[in-house]
Amino acid sequence: MYKKVFILFALFFITQIDAVAQCAMCRTTVESTISNGRSNIATGLNTGILYLLAAPYLIVAAIAFLWFRQSKQEQQARLAKLQLRQKVSQLFSSNS
Repeated sequence: MYKKVFILFALFFITQIDAVAQCAMCRTTVESTISNGRSNIATGLNTGILYLLAAPYLIVAAIAFLWFRQSKQEQQARLAKLQLRQKVSQLFSSNS
């Protein structure tokens, strides 16, 4: 299960798709600068849009990772307590 999710996220981050979603004002500005022969503004604008798109996903991924790590630590603590209880019960049963 974890392998499939990891592969899905890896493919998502490896593949690069050019985003052309812009507001009407931004699109007009980009078209006018491209017609004047300057394409660096359009590239910068698209890069900024992709940056703003990726930020929420990275935040959610970080929270999910921290939650997973915390639950893993709690599970290990519960397992250690269970093993300690089993050892104590074995000691008491062997002394009787």
